[in-house]
Amino acid sequence: MTKTLVIAPGPTANGDLHLGHLAGPFLAADVCARYARAAGQDVLFASGVHFTQNYIVTTARRLGAQPEELRTRSAAQVEETLAAVGIRPDGFVRFGDRYVKTVRHFFERLHGRGALRLKNIRFPYAPRTGEFLTDAYVRGGCPVCLADGCAGLCENCGHWIASGDLIEPRSTLHPDDPVELREQQVLVLPLEEHRAALTAYFARKSATMRPRLAQMVEEILARALPDYPITLPISWGIPAPFPEVSGQVLYADAETIAWSMHGTALAAEQRGEVLAADDELWFAEARPRVVYFFGSDAGFAFAVVGAAMLEALGGYALPDHFVTNEFYELDHDKFSTSRGHVVTGRQLAAEVPRDIVRYYLAATGPDFQRTNFTREALERVTRERLVQPWNRVADEVGAWAERAQGPLPVSERSRAAAARMLERFDAACDVRRFSLTAVAFTLTEQLARLDRRDVAPADAGDFCHEVDVFLRCAAPVLIDLAEQAALPDPSIPARSTATQITPVRLPRLAEHGQ
Repeated sequence: MTKTLVIAPGPTANGDLHLGHLAGPFLAADVCARYARAAGQDVLFASGVHFTQNYIVTTARRLGAQPEELRTRSAAQVEETLAAVGIRPDGFVRFGDRYVKTVRHFFERLHGRGALRLKNIRFPYAPRTGEFLTDAYVRGGCPVCLADGCAGLCENCGHWIASGDLIEPRSTLHPDDPVELREQQVLVLPLEEHRAALTAYFARKSATMRPRLAQMVEEILARALPDYPITLPISWGIPAPFPEVSGQVLYADAETIAWSMHGTALAAEQRGEVLAADDELWFAEARPRVVYFFGSDAGFAFAVVGAAMLEALGGYALPDHFVTNEFYELDHDKFSTSRGHVVTGRQLAAEVPRDIVRYYLAATGPDFQRTNFTREALERVTRERLVQPWNRVADEVGAWAERAQGPLPVSERSRAAAARMLERFDAACDVRRFSLTAVAFTLTEQLARLDRRDVAPADAGDFCHEVDVFLRCAAPVLIDLAEQAALPDPSIPARSTATQITPVRLPRLAEHGQ
């Protein structure tokens, strides 16, 4: 059976996860993995934390903490927050000797195949401190969209911005220090050499890419592709194992594929599988289906550079699908930990049942455009669209469980209705066009249909049967409700063949505040 490798790349280890993170890739990846597994697919779900980005250094400086302490504390917070909302990856990436070995070996192989080149690159440089400024160390205008931000991946347009290309660069750690441009020899991956392979690859994937990723890919392929740095002349990161760039570190944003391979290997081992190496699941002959979930601004690093590195190495499967998302806002403003404008997943899960949290984040998720979280809307929407309808349905099933003197018959009409329901959930959860908001919409509409039913005695078996199918399909979102229902077989069938059903009492949902 083909393995599906679901990957939600780890956030930078410089703080806890807020609702914007959860409503984006993490809940979507969890629901996708749960549904596929319940439908009988072989699925591994990997996530974790990214420990080598220099945003950890800048955040630690702002907080008055040590970077090493911050990244360790943040990893524990992220894992706890994911668990608080019921997101439990099979493999969770942490920083350690094995991870460093995997990353270094990956780039040694690229180097050994002649895929990397030495090149003089311009970097912003701070003469007072004698430091080169890259990514989180430097801000300026994006030369593509003009938005102000740090070097690296532009949150606004999704392009990768070389530090030396920023408009009017300035130091983030020492804003008053003068900054100049200096050349430094580093190792790069010349993406232009992979233009033909990337063009053919994205032509195959364009039909399922969401608009912003598709636009970014189209724009970068319309111009000369950059020389992407693999090493940087800074001190924070994994030391580069190449003598020609002694003292440099590996570029954190280039670790994407090695990080992913390590995560999927941990996931397989957690399930009891024994692997010879961290990259074993990615061999082309194994024909894995790799599905990424990430914010649109990460597309260049994971989709473009990742595909180029895999092509350069050869012998590996390339990702099948990229499920991207936009930003999730809090009260119509960007989540900001530094301004205290933030709600973490743990905070909300401590106040609200996590099924309610999961449903609302799914229903308002930023699949295609920016969306917004408010507590007032959470209470109103979940009460009117989920809690009250479900409780009426559960009470109706419970009433028939008391009245029934045995199994109730299920008609062909009900099996046909169940088939239509399964088709709608399957369409929303299929990895080719996975949509978390479509999952929530389907859940909402099917629940409303059941809630409107006027159940006559002759229709009781059909009603209980369709509620049973609904609960199986909704279980990847409503995880606690499904567990409390204790279905004998929680799998999602390809089609229902039930000719009778014995109704049982179903759990009710508690409203927020109860």
